[in-house]
Amino acid sequence: MPFDEAIPRTCVVLNGRGFVGRSLVLRLLELGQCIVRVTDSTQSLQLDPSESNSLLSDSLSSGRAEYHQVDVRDISQIKKVLEGASTVFYMDATDLNTDDFYNCYMIIVQGAKNVVTACREWKVRRLVYNSTADVVFDGSHDIHNGDETLTCRWKFQDLMCDLKAQAEALVLFANNIDGLLTCALRPSNVFGPGDTQLVPLLVNLAKPGWTKFIIGSGENMSDFTYVENVAHAHVCAAEALDSRMVSVAGMAFFITNLEPIKFWDFLSIILEGLGYQRYSKHSEFLAASPFPILEFTSMISQLLLWKFELSDILLMPVMVVHSAGRFGFNVKRISPSCFELSETVIKDSIARIAFLWNMGFRNIRLLAKGDDWNTFFKVAGSLYLSKLMLQSFTWSIGLALVFAFTAFFVYEQYEPEIDGLAKFLFNYLKKSKVSLIRNVPAPVVSFLYDCKILHEHKAPAEGNDRKRLQ
Repeated sequence: MPFDEAIPRTCVVLNGRGFVGRSLVLRLLELGQCIVRVTDSTQSLQLDPSESNSLLSDSLSSGRAEYHQVDVRDISQIKKVLEGASTVFYMDATDLNTDDFYNCYMIIVQGAKNVVTACREWKVRRLVYNSTADVVFDGSHDIHNGDETLTCRWKFQDLMCDLKAQAEALVLFANNIDGLLTCALRPSNVFGPGDTQLVPLLVNLAKPGWTKFIIGSGENMSDFTYVENVAHAHVCAAEALDSRMVSVAGMAFFITNLEPIKFWDFLSIILEGLGYQRYSKHSEFLAASPFPILEFTSMISQLLLWKFELSDILLMPVMVVHSAGRFGFNVKRISPSCFELSETVIKDSIARIAFLWNMGFRNIRLLAKGDDWNTFFKVAGSLYLSKLMLQSFTWSIGLALVFAFTAFFVYEQYEPEIDGLAKFLFNYLKKSKVSLIRNVPAPVVSFLYDCKILHEHKAPAEGNDRKRLQ
């Protein structure tokens, strides 16, 4: 129906100032078939500089578009803006604090309940919900050639996916009740102009140089969807709810560009377009590297990128032992007897703990009386020394982190030169081992063999030298 007809339809875009919501509003205004009510949680509409003298600003001035402040947690506000509407597009808020579970639940799940209730009360004909493809992804098992036959696993990778799945189920369950027709769209990895999540995140990582690394193999494929295609899909879904009600109403549909691409290749294309360096290095634990120094650097970068997660830190001894073996150093096996404790040792330890505990309470009682100055000065001195030790430990940790970051940065700048030097030194030491042993006194050589630092089976010439020196 053309806009200039006597009674144009009214479409409502809830949360229409979000990433996908803005694109959908512009698409509806371009079609010119309805009055568009744009809602958001802010009190007044603040146009960006790029939106001045735009289709949106002109439509607001002419009355083709309206702005309303709506908090989806308040059903009365929703009912007010939905009066007389024929189509509602429900876009979830994207700037939520995921640490606040109650607020996220009230906005996403309770908000969906309120929207459905208000639509049924005002006899709204069509409701299209913007969901996400993540509702069928459990966070660990890749999906290949997935389609709408996939069902929600109800085991999600994060809180937002869980809540979105609940909201989607509420919208689809409300289909064909009181004349309301509903459907849900599941776009995958939306990108495009006005992106407030993916591109800003990449820029923040690219500035300090973290975007040089690929975590994992880099072979995982992903589907991405241009934001204008997502907006067009919402318009098509609303039209199909009337024309093809049986095959569309109550259903969920995936929306992609149908061009799967390697996830890291896609990010590299964006980075290159923004003028930053592409991803070029892999960071995988225990991956085969030409030299141990590369393995160690890979481990350090992994720790820094994942903010020193405990699981990564626990792998540090494994990397150290692995690198030591690559350099030819022998790591002696620890006997199981070293981890055995006799009954006497356990009893003595418990008795000492009890003694220290009782002595501490006795000193506290003496301090409480206020008569024993000797005990007071001992305790005060001990606390002061503990404070100094703690401060020294804090400074040591800080210096260690600064050194780690500096070393990591220097290695990044001179990676080929440092790798070449490491290779040269390693080969030189390996070739010079025999000549070095010949210049070492015989008692020292015998001691090294007795300690199993040198191995006769790995260097027979050195074994002959030992016998000759003996």
